[in-house]
Amino acid sequence: MIRQLTKEDHAKCFQLLKTKPAENLFIIGDIEAYGYEQEFQKVWGEFNGDGELMAVLLKYEENYIPFAAGPFDAKGFAEIISQDSEYRMLSGLQEITAQIEPYIGRQLKRKRKMYYAKCTNVKQENQDTQVVQQALPEDAGQLVELLNHIPEFADTTITAERKRRGLETGFSRTFFIKEDGKMVSTASTTAENSLSGMVVSVAPLEAFKRKGYATKCMVRLCSKLLSEGKELCLFYDNPEAEAIYKRIGFEDIGFWMLYSYR
Repeated sequence: MIRQLTKEDHAKCFQLLKTKPAENLFIIGDIEAYGYEQEFQKVWGEFNGDGELMAVLLKYEENYIPFAAGPFDAKGFAEIISQDSEYRMLSGLQEITAQIEPYIGRQLKRKRKMYYAKCTNVKQENQDTQVVQQALPEDAGQLVELLNHIPEFADTTITAERKRRGLETGFSRTFFIKEDGKMVSTASTTAENSLSGMVVSVAPLEAFKRKGYATKCMVRLCSKLLSEGKELCLFYDNPEAEAIYKRIGFEDIGFWMLYSYR
């Protein structure tokens, strides 16, 4: 049986979601931030005959994210999505979204597949990270300026104001290294919740690559969150970045899929 969840279902919902904190980063974060009964956000759950919650489907704006611990009613979830005239996106772990995809009737615009990795233990804690500083809200302008000078982040839509807000609210954290008063490398989290956080914007300037700065920022960042009992996750499709992540302690947990519909 599938039905919409309410705040009375919260304990059962989080009992399921916290079995995979990194994999459920977005669902956990959205529920903690906005709950179950917003106009722009709704949550459905599938229950078995014993009343156990087996799967969850979250709608945030026009995007849907499913999670299931085992077999689930993929067709039922697809019917909920298809009844929403505003839906434009489906995202989630490949083994789950692949079961829903055949039942979605709308024309597919784009399908993207990325490696999804998580870290529960830092392998390089002996790194000297004394040069790494944690960013304060007033550092937001310099951080955005740094990202704008790195080719892979040059088209980022983040602004200094959004960056400052993320640092102030705890939605994100950033660590950086300076040389001669100038930021030259950084690593951040985003979408932090009580159980997990996503690593983003791992970015050394071109002239400062292969100095180990990105690794130092990552080690400091990951050690901090893990000490708070949070799992870390990230997306990647860059072989050079993959080598850094895996040396630090990230392990692949599958593929994350992004479907865009017309």
